[in-house]
Amino acid sequence: MRDERSFDEFYRSTSARTLRYGHAVAGDHGEAQDLVQEAYARAWRQWGRLAQHPAPEAWLRLVVSRLAADRFRRLRSWRTAISRTGPPEDVRPPGEDTVLLVAALRQLPANQRQALALHYLFDMPVEEIAREARVPSGTVKSWLSRGRSRLAELLPGVSAKELEVNDVA
Repeated sequence: MRDERSFDEFYRSTSARTLRYGHAVAGDHGEAQDLVQEAYARAWRQWGRLAQHPAPEAWLRLVVSRLAADRFRRLRSWRTAISRTGPPEDVRPPGEDTVLLVAALRQLPANQRQALALHYLFDMPVEEIAREARVPSGTVKSWLSRGRSRLAELLPGVSAKELEVNDVA
């Protein structure tokens, strides 16, 4: 593809300079990488027109500058909000029960994990889960039952009956 080759050549010949420019504008190398990546993505989407531009590298620098300005504005808004409300409270580490439950859930098949999460965390009825998953209600009931049974096996001291907080019958 001729467009791909010309874009690749443009990228190879300008990327180092553009990244240095982004670093100077953003003041942070990681932030600069994000800005430059977004600028090149936009350039690629418009490459048919941009390739004909008299100064495509200048266009790219302008995009980097505007993206940096947008991010600075968002940060300023965030800082203003933080100054009014104070920083968020520190998040406590998860408890032992949470760690054990997450480890057990990771051992379940994805369909059972999804059904359990939707049913117990989002209080979704079986029929709604079935619609979302595009399966019959009986399948969802089976996933919930098997998931609870397997969790009872994986969690010491917990029976399947205790896991039936919301009956699905």
